[in-house]
Amino acid sequence: MVVGLEVHVELATKTKLFSASPNRFGDEPNTNIDPVTLGLPGALPVLNRQAVELAMRLGIALNCRIQKSTFARKNYFYPDMPKAYQISQYDEPITADGWLDLPDGFRVGIERGHLEEDTGKSTHVGGAGGRIHGSDYSLIDFNRAGVPLVEVVSRPDIRHPEQAKAYASELRAILVAIGASDAKMEEGSMRVDANVSVRRPGEDFNTRCEIKNVNSVRSVGRAIEYEAKRQIALHEAGEPVIQQTRHWDENDGKTHTLRSKEDADDYRYFLEPDLVVVDPDSEWIDRVRRSLPVLPAARRIALAAATGGAADSESVLLVVERNQDEYVMEVGRVGGDVALALKHVKEAPDTSEHVAVENLAALTTMEADATITATQAKTVLEAMIAGDHGGDPEVIAAALGFEAMDGSELETMVDAAIAAQPDAWEKFCAGEGKAMGALVGAVMKASKGQADGKAVTALLQQKKP
Repeated sequence: MVVGLEVHVELATKTKLFSASPNRFGDEPNTNIDPVTLGLPGALPVLNRQAVELAMRLGIALNCRIQKSTFARKNYFYPDMPKAYQISQYDEPITADGWLDLPDGFRVGIERGHLEEDTGKSTHVGGAGGRIHGSDYSLIDFNRAGVPLVEVVSRPDIRHPEQAKAYASELRAILVAIGASDAKMEEGSMRVDANVSVRRPGEDFNTRCEIKNVNSVRSVGRAIEYEAKRQIALHEAGEPVIQQTRHWDENDGKTHTLRSKEDADDYRYFLEPDLVVVDPDSEWIDRVRRSLPVLPAARRIALAAATGGAADSESVLLVVERNQDEYVMEVGRVGGDVALALKHVKEAPDTSEHVAVENLAALTTMEADATITATQAKTVLEAMIAGDHGGDPEVIAAALGFEAMDGSELETMVDAAIAAQPDAWEKFCAGEGKAMGALVGAVMKASKGQADGKAVTALLQQKKP
């Protein structure tokens, strides 16, 4: 499988790329329009400086070169592009030659990131799947026409659907972190086109097909997997793969032909005569570079180092994605246990919203010191989120009657569990890990959840012959 992704990202500007109409999602149809948006005679485009800067921010975050760029007219007729051409960057994009590292360390090359205007939105009414074929009529909303886009084009480095999903997720996290876009795939502000081909090991690249406008990370993986299997079946049957643009249907889980794939020559690109060259100087580029925040990859590394985990662990990935890593790190700065804080925030996302850093730090200290068990800590945290007793974990624990179990009492319960389950004890002593779960579970049941699981495990290990 060989995959390259083209990701279209709507930039978070106040106005459109070449006019002063608002760039807003969800307004009444055809209200954010003007002569430039509608391509009326005599209307001239004026480039949005903020869009250029956001494109530069993204390019720097993707390790790209920021360079002199020009705009071209990409000619084609489609109802949602009323002037019959799209203003886009062609052979001189504003960013080029970068890369994006996935959480597991796999590097995907970035070919380019170019600015262009979005099209309007067509809604096909009637028929099946919301497609133009078989529909009764179509409605066109020009609010989206002229919204600034950056199209991020990867190199064909991806070899598995999971890598494609990870790439889309990481790019979305970067976009949100740097403020370039809200990257809401469900609203169309980030859309993925996947170019897919297959080959036998050692062969050159084969004919590819492009899957257009996939609008969720999950669908990216499903669409690529289906398309690769479809092409493999064609190769094995001795039939040619025809280069074409295809549509992903979420309902039937298949790709369907939209049209034959156009090449650059078909669009008759030529330099846009109404816009000048864009050539950011080094001072502007350096200022943009200095303004960038810490990116998600660096934040994951910092959180993993503080908690003793791996940067691509589920907990670290999830907490950074939710932008709760700084909250977890602050727990450590005020004396709490960062690893336990990470565990609690991952399992209870509302913690950062409702629990003061100092109170979570106090809870993790109580848990680390075995003043309360992990099970009890979870119960106390639920009460803290609910606001009981002002969120003070010590007061809540006392009110719930939680206290450390006496060591001799715990040992008695462990001995009782061993005596009651001789088969499990024998298997545990023989090295079967699952047997430990049965013994620990028996102690937890006998103690009504009061026992510390780590302490029970330690006692079991000590009693091994």
